[in-house]
Order: sequence, then C-alpha cells, then structure tokens
Amino acid sequence: MSRIGKKLIKIPDGVEVEIDGQKIHAKGPKGELEKILPDVLIARVEDGAVVIGLKQGIDASKETSKFWGLGRALAATMIKGVFGGFEKVLEFNGVGFKAQVKEDSIELSLGYTNPVSVKAPEGVTFRVEKNVIKVTGPDKEKVGHVAALIRAAKPPEPYKGSGIKYKNEVILRKAGKKAVATAG
Repeated sequence: MSRIGKKLIKIPDGVEVEIDGQKIHAKGPKGELEKILPDVLIARVEDGAVVIGLKQGIDASKETSKFWGLGRALAATMIKGVFGGFEKVLEFNGVGFKAQVKEDSIELSLGYTNPVSVKAPEGVTFRVEKNVIKVTGPDKEKVGHVAALIRAAKPPEPYKGSGIKYKNEVILRKAGKKAVATAG
C-alpha cells in the first residue's frame, strides 16, 4: 500500500474538482488544469476531499504503489496550483545583464551578440524587478520548466558568480589562477 496515495486531498473553498474516468479537471481562482491518471487508479470526490485508490481487482504491489503515490501527488499539486499558484524566483548577476518582459515572452540581454528570448506557455507569466525574475503560474511543471530554460540561457559560472541562478541556490566559488599561484 502506498503511504502517500492513501492520504486525502482537501479541496479548498473556491476550487471545483470534476472527475471523468481517468481525467481530473480542477478550476480555481488562478486558472484551470486537467490531468489524466494512470490506468490502475480511480479517483472520486467524497466530503470535500479527493480520494485516489486502486481499481477493483488490482493488488497493491510495489509497481501499483508507485503509480498510486504519483497519481495522488499529481492531483494534489494540481489543486494547490489552481488555488494558490506556484512561483520560481531567479536572480541574474553580470555586467550589462538586463531582462524585460515583452508581451508573452521575456527578453534577456546576457552579454551575447543577440538577446535571448524565452516564450511563456499558456498560463505562465513573468515579472522583472531589478535583477530578479519571477515566473508564476498554476501548473508546477510548466513553471519549473520555463525557469529551467531561463537559467540554461546563462548558468552561473564558478569564478565571478555571474549568470542566472535560482534565488536560494548556492554557487561554489573557485579560486582563480592568481590565487592558486600565490598559495603554492
């Protein structure tokens, strides 16, 4: 039996959840999301909570327990996303580095010849404040993917620390050639 899969998912006020076979549809103040559960699972709404379980006739083996926990986690993040949303915060450091939002994309000037543009998928928005980029949206997967694309445009380098990093990410700094030569 899956320890995570057995837990109930409380439905907050203002969120509507509809279940149609393997498809879960959630609608809330931050948007709408839809996910399809694995075939071995069944979902139902009981007393203001979503219950995920195994279909009749399927035993709780190690394989099915993995899908049970996965299905419950997908449904929980979906409900949390339409209610409160998700946010990733990135910081960029470097001489002449700039970022600006243009319609549904973000344009990054990162010291390359041409600016790098990252387009936002539906439901994802950008905000730029000084050297901070905030990526927000109801779908945790899309928000994380877009943040990873932005970070991949100029990952932080270990000598000066310039580049794009997540807010609480720790970059291990290396000593340069000069510091190594004087120490030896």
